[in-house]
Amino acid sequence: MARASGQAGRAYRCGECGWQTSKWVGRCGECQAWGTVEEAGAPRLRTVTAGPVTATARPIAEVDVETARARPTGVDELDRVLGGGLVPGAVVLLAGEPGVGKSTLLLEVAARAARSGRRTLYLTGEESAAQVRLRAERIGALDDRLFLAAENDLSAVVGQVEALDPDLLVVDSVQTVASAEVDGTPGGVTQVREVAAALIRLAKARHLSTVLVGHVTKDGSIAGPRVLEHLVDVVLAFEGERHSRLRLVRAVKNRYGPSDEVGCFDLHDAGISGLPDPSGLFLSRRREPVPGTCVTVAVEGRRPLVAEVQALVAGSALASPRRATSGLDSSRIAMVLAVLERRGGVRVCDKEVYAATVGGVRLLEPAADLAVALAVAGAARDVPLPAGLVAVGEVGLAGEVRRVSGVSRRLAEAVRLGFTRALVPPDPGVVPDGMTVVEVGDLAAALVLLQGSTP
Repeated sequence: MARASGQAGRAYRCGECGWQTSKWVGRCGECQAWGTVEEAGAPRLRTVTAGPVTATARPIAEVDVETARARPTGVDELDRVLGGGLVPGAVVLLAGEPGVGKSTLLLEVAARAARSGRRTLYLTGEESAAQVRLRAERIGALDDRLFLAAENDLSAVVGQVEALDPDLLVVDSVQTVASAEVDGTPGGVTQVREVAAALIRLAKARHLSTVLVGHVTKDGSIAGPRVLEHLVDVVLAFEGERHSRLRLVRAVKNRYGPSDEVGCFDLHDAGISGLPDPSGLFLSRRREPVPGTCVTVAVEGRRPLVAEVQALVAGSALASPRRATSGLDSSRIAMVLAVLERRGGVRVCDKEVYAATVGGVRLLEPAADLAVALAVAGAARDVPLPAGLVAVGEVGLAGEVRRVSGVSRRLAEAVRLGFTRALVPPDPGVVPDGMTVVEVGDLAAALVLLQGSTP
């Protein structure tokens, strides 16, 4: 009985989300994380007494805002995503798959900051200093104000910062730095949480702009504890396919600027450079229209991007025909296919459907629904759409074409690239010169184009 009562008094808590249980389990029942459930001590009531304040409260209008002004990094596309640049004391987490170009981008940022007169410290834990030096020489990132060190211990990292007193700190990566004061292997949940918290405290105390490189898991999410994303000020996702030179930086979280902005980069042998006008990269160059293709205009942040959607419909001998997507949301494609068959009369239930974007761009917003539906319908009927046509609109389950935001801005970008006709939802707003707009209220009206007539 004594043993049973002792077991009943124990409590176990997940270090990720705080979920509690009366017995130990290997996997958290709330966040499904492995190895994060640990025994928690009995809760004790504590009283907090008043202590000395670090700064006296004053009227908000008298607070100095100059220390919070963003300083440009010198890379325009990155400044677009950050909201103007790096804020002193801000901590930025840049995450991406291995080999996507994170180190190359940050080495370019560090070199440009050094050329602008800021002392920069680049700490690498994944490569030797000589390897980083060779990359810097290849991309032209050598400067006397750029300091380089290879460190894996947290105390050594803090010592480097104390000795050099830099204006910008780059840690590549946070998973390779470990603290001797904390148990656990480098890269584990406990180590990453402690290292990140220590670097954030250091950045806030010294008003030091800090950039941390983070790894990603197999499903593309940021590796390590979820609290890591809550602690930092900015979370950036670095995306790109290995066979493509195009790289995209998306703002997942940003306390100092827009959280839906995207920056485009070109990764080449001489380094990485920004692409201020990337729309032409997402289009195929052909003389005649091809069945199964349709052009749409997506909006990433405040930037319109003209992109092409391609579809292929083929016969299948399988009971469950295959559906494959690249650059598109698979669940959204499944919904569009169901609406296309039920409301548009295009039979695809017994056929394999493949849908992809051109140039490696990801189209996740519903404004691409109409273009996807027209591309699939054109591929199923083997009929091309007219040349110079773009389609913008969200498709509902009833087959209606819903309005989307920024139609005028999307059409202006299409006109700039030479498109002359557009399928849009009703009431598109201001139509730019040189664009002929066809308003379609439902999917059936849009599919009339595939029959050789104009709605």
